[in-house]
Amino acid sequence: MSAKIIDGKNLSAAIRDKVAAEVAQLKAAGKPVKLAAVIVGENPAARVYADNQKKSAAQVGIDFELHQLPTTASEVDLHNTIQLLNYNTLVTGIFLHSPLPAGLDLQNAQYKIDILKDVEGVNPANLGHVVYGHTIIAPCTALAVVELIDSTGVKLQGANVTVVGASRIVGRPLSMLLTERNATVTLCHIYTRDTPAACKNADIVVVAVGKPNLLLADHVKPGAVVIDVGINRVNDKTVGDVDFENVSKVASHITPVPGGVGPMTVAMLLKNTLRAAKLVHGLEKPFGGH
Repeated sequence: MSAKIIDGKNLSAAIRDKVAAEVAQLKAAGKPVKLAAVIVGENPAARVYADNQKKSAAQVGIDFELHQLPTTASEVDLHNTIQLLNYNTLVTGIFLHSPLPAGLDLQNAQYKIDILKDVEGVNPANLGHVVYGHTIIAPCTALAVVELIDSTGVKLQGANVTVVGASRIVGRPLSMLLTERNATVTLCHIYTRDTPAACKNADIVVVAVGKPNLLLADHVKPGAVVIDVGINRVNDKTVGDVDFENVSKVASHITPVPGGVGPMTVAMLLKNTLRAAKLVHGLEKPFGGH
């Protein structure tokens, strides 16, 4: 068996096209779509990420502005910046880059972001809505994984899904989104006694840990769908958490790294930004779905 490659680039291009068309309609109706990014301190990686956000936003017609705060900014300074963006009617989406400098609480700052403008879906209130099954805006990577699974045609209802990695913005919300789709989900973490066995029994395996070759071929049931969220640098090469060469001989579908979850996560950020604009302008209801 040779797994079919799930092409995140092609799938993301289709989502971007749809977002661009809807953004153009909103702007033609006089309704702005603007993403505001906030960076605190001089973090080169965050600046590169922000530059890429600006480029991606421009490609679909979303306006972008960057708010750079100095490393010496206090928690009050950061919270005031977020509040100003919350009240700014021309800003429809807010993205807070991390990590923050020492002394600033990331979760506390995320809690200050208006839940309707929270394009990352990281405000604790938004994460809570995912748990309760009436999602307003969900974390981008979790949404990307669901889209990638859907693209295979494999039905989530009744499927056994193992998610390896219980992070607050990927593994846990993803588990809730999959449960909402009537999948049976096993969430593995550092204290799970037999993660390979949980993976071997799964129809779909999602790995989001950040450890190369964590998922091996003998951990995968023949014909399973494998989604690799991991990003690692090994010998100047970007690889995921999955032993791609060998697992692809067992799985039915698999995402590559790079070119799988990464571009889809960017596409979902743009889709979330569009969703936020519709919410801010009252064109969609918070609990009315996407």
